[in-house]
Amino acid sequence: MATTTTRSAPAPTVAQGLSAEDTKKLLYLVKNSKSIELKLSVPMAQHQAAALRIGLDAVESQPRHVYFFDTADQALNRAGVIVRARRRPGGRADTVVKLRPVDPAMIDAELKRSEAFKVEVDAMPGGIFVCSASYRGVATGQEVLDVTRGRMPLRKLFSKEQLAFYDAHAPAGTDMNSLLAQGPILLLKLKHRPKDYKRGLTAEAWLWKDGKHILELSTKCEPAEAFQVGAEFRAFLAEHGIDLDAKQETKTKTAMQKFKAEHEKRRRARKMGKAARQPPERASRRA
Repeated sequence: MATTTTRSAPAPTVAQGLSAEDTKKLLYLVKNSKSIELKLSVPMAQHQAAALRIGLDAVESQPRHVYFFDTADQALNRAGVIVRARRRPGGRADTVVKLRPVDPAMIDAELKRSEAFKVEVDAMPGGIFVCSASYRGVATGQEVLDVTRGRMPLRKLFSKEQLAFYDAHAPAGTDMNSLLAQGPILLLKLKHRPKDYKRGLTAEAWLWKDGKHILELSTKCEPAEAFQVGAEFRAFLAEHGIDLDAKQETKTKTAMQKFKAEHEKRRRARKMGKAARQPPERASRRA
């Protein structure tokens, strides 16, 4: 499957500014997908100002704890497979097995009819777009905690349909129960309907312990209205002083980069600790 992520100059609609070939790819993906999610990440230094301009109220947000599951060397991430669980208020949780990029026309029609299965195109400023397929499920918050604490096998957190989807696309030999829990990341999610924007939008703030945070604004629409909604969304953001030309950051990519750095840091610490425990050469052998 070919990667459908492309960068070009920002434009007033989803497709403007793309090459003819990339526009053709985007139209193909939109036509064959179930929904479109238009996204924008706000530069970290502008988070508070952006929230005030749009009217976001953090008090109304709902917290999540996000966990990713992968091998130590992130074999799933390299293969485009994402395994994730999120704890939610009220003892609830949701799970997902996601694959991206995908060719939506190559996905089994029966699979597409499942309410738990979704084919969606994500589009960001700068002509960045990718199509993904995801199988969603539900769990309890306690089950997620039991898995992350080693009290329950990871496979028990997912439905048989999700497990079949995972087994079909994960790298050969990558047993789900052998995956490592990575997280949690604190997520604050807020659904907001601005007075001067006819569509609702979602704000997600991902907060890491080291002070890094990502604020993403998004709205969803049907494929048939993607380009019109894209133009309106960009206009709304621009009118409220949101920088449409800023470098875009994606949540999952940032999370996986941080997990990789943390794992490497722990590996070096273990290596240094092991070296420190080695007995010194005895001087008597050199006497």
